[in-house]
Amino acid sequence: MKPQVVCIPGSVAPAAQRYAPLIDAVGDAADLHLKDLEVYGESPPRSDYAIEDELKAIDRFADSENLDRFHLIGYSAGGFIALAYAGTRPERLLTLALFEPAAIPGRRTNLEQELFAVLEAKLRGLQGSQFMAAFVREQVKPGVKVPPPPAAVSPEMQKRPAGIAALIAAFEAYGFDRGRLADASFPVFLGYGDLTHEVESVKASVLAGLFIDIRVRRYPGIHHFVPPELIYTRAHAHELLSHWRGADVSASQLSL
Repeated sequence: MKPQVVCIPGSVAPAAQRYAPLIDAVGDAADLHLKDLEVYGESPPRSDYAIEDELKAIDRFADSENLDRFHLIGYSAGGFIALAYAGTRPERLLTLALFEPAAIPGRRTNLEQELFAVLEAKLRGLQGSQFMAAFVREQVKPGVKVPPPPAAVSPEMQKRPAGIAALIAAFEAYGFDRGRLADASFPVFLGYGDLTHEVESVKASVLAGLFIDIRVRRYPGIHHFVPPELIYTRAHAHELLSHWRGADVSASQLSL
């Protein structure tokens, strides 16, 4: 059977846009099931929106696709959600793959807290286009050029500032024991770009210290806001296919 992969996007591009290059590169070698974020189900987001809403929605989505166990991939905010899912529902996962998770659930190290406090301070009080401009600028290394904002903002993109703010608040409120990740038996693949803010290397180091089976890959010339096709290249897709297939073989052998 082909790898069955549930794909969770970040807070900006929807799943179909974020993962289109990966679907192209993988072809018929795997089935990718796209799951958008619940935070954008209502505009503005519900005042009681929480990460648990996303986790329960993944359960429902996987059940609707008849997926008992599956591979999970998350980008940015979807990476945080995927990590929370991995820690609370490990029995459902065959593998986990991440690209620059927005944060790691649970109590932060001092260095993580310091770096996130700077970002949150820069965003505080901003709205609309000012919020988005600061959000993008603060997540790349100094001097890195980012794409200009679109001339016209679509109704869907108008939801993003409020959605991102709701996600950041939900990250802070989510209670999680990072020790749960140390108990995970499935393999993990983590990618990040060398032009993204230094917080990515900090998160990579933290995750490498938590998971017992993790591969970390740094991609040159890449940052958080390059077009999706520059992240999910054919080479990256090949690495993910190897990641998924290896776990599928192990799972089938264990079931014999």
